[in-house]
Amino acid sequence: MSDGPNISIRNGRLVDPANGIDAESDLHIRDGRVAAVGSAPAGFRADRTLDARGLVVCPGLVDLCARLREPGLEHKATIASETAAAAAAGITTLCCPPDTHPVIDTPAVAQLVAQTAERHGNARVVPAGALTQGLRGEQISEMAALKHAGCPVMSHADRPIKNTLVQRRAMEYATTYGLTVFLRPEDRHLRNQGCAHEGRVATRLGLPGIPEAAETVALARDLALAEQTGARIHFGCLSTGRATQMLAEAVQRGIKATADVSVHQLFLTEEDIGEFDSNCHVTPPLRTTEDREALRAALSQGDLVAVCSDHRPHEEDAKLAPFPATAPGISALETFLPLVLRLVAENVMDLTTAIARITVGPAQILQLPLGQLDPGRVADVCVFDPNARWVPSGSTLISDGHNTPFLGQELRGRVSWTLLAGRVVFHREAT
Repeated sequence: MSDGPNISIRNGRLVDPANGIDAESDLHIRDGRVAAVGSAPAGFRADRTLDARGLVVCPGLVDLCARLREPGLEHKATIASETAAAAAAGITTLCCPPDTHPVIDTPAVAQLVAQTAERHGNARVVPAGALTQGLRGEQISEMAALKHAGCPVMSHADRPIKNTLVQRRAMEYATTYGLTVFLRPEDRHLRNQGCAHEGRVATRLGLPGIPEAAETVALARDLALAEQTGARIHFGCLSTGRATQMLAEAVQRGIKATADVSVHQLFLTEEDIGEFDSNCHVTPPLRTTEDREALRAALSQGDLVAVCSDHRPHEEDAKLAPFPATAPGISALETFLPLVLRLVAENVMDLTTAIARITVGPAQILQLPLGQLDPGRVADVCVFDPNARWVPSGSTLISDGHNTPFLGQELRGRVSWTLLAGRVVFHREAT
């Protein structure tokens, strides 16, 4: 990604949680990096000036879990389409899980993903390397080679490792190379054939349920292994209040564990399934109102350090079967920022905390020097109008996936400019 022109972003409300900034201030960019905050440096001349009056200027958003469907599932979406959607959403860095086809278990596949994204130039894609070969849970992958190829973390996507000894060895091996292990806590035996939270709604609709224990039992196992091995682990997409309590207790004991939550889990509950709305078929399932409130509280107080989109675009047919047979997941990139801003409007947290959870928080989990705007940093910037109202629809979404329960709902907050390493990769004309 080549260095861009000299740019000054003026008159905006600059919110940079990592550096404790929330004030009207100018931002100056030179050679793809932040040159200065406030007054322009001596001799600086802007090739382009962006007037951010009435807008918020913050670091580019960092998304810990976004499936881009390429390679292997291009009938659902492509790296080109989804990184274009990311740019329109203010997201400058995406972490792609390794469950592509082929799996990201070799340097060649990892480099293919990153280089394809770089060629299109809309967003930075960092692939998560597979913990085991083919995600089969049998042989540990060549983690050192994957790290060298640009994988900052190791993951097993949504496929729990059945053999506990293999998981222990994988965590030990990852620790040797200073790699964080991404885990989705789920006991597949307890999950069984479930497709919704085991509770009142699933019973009423006759749907097979997934109990809370499917998450908490797996979480307990993973925490015990992290304590045994000294591994640094990150739990993706927690869905239950009890899991957040267990995590907080483990961190207090010194276990190196962090976690995030999917943005839709902060708004939707099992009640939103209604009469078999397949756009609410997600994994892990939508839980109870009490779980939702506990997740919000954990995010506000820092027990959960990041929000992810858990973006899973699907073609239309994937959501047309009977509920249990539909493909789980929500197309979530373009509703990501507006929903996080809704948390601010609903007094769950202030704007600085909310932006921290989608910038510096996830960047630190990836151990990447992103999500901050101090001089010298890569100039990944999101400029958005916090008051702009819009409605997601087939005509307003850029992503190839339109599978979202937020279609037709008025959202507040829309991106005006996105800069990736000092280059404007998205601009929306004011209306």
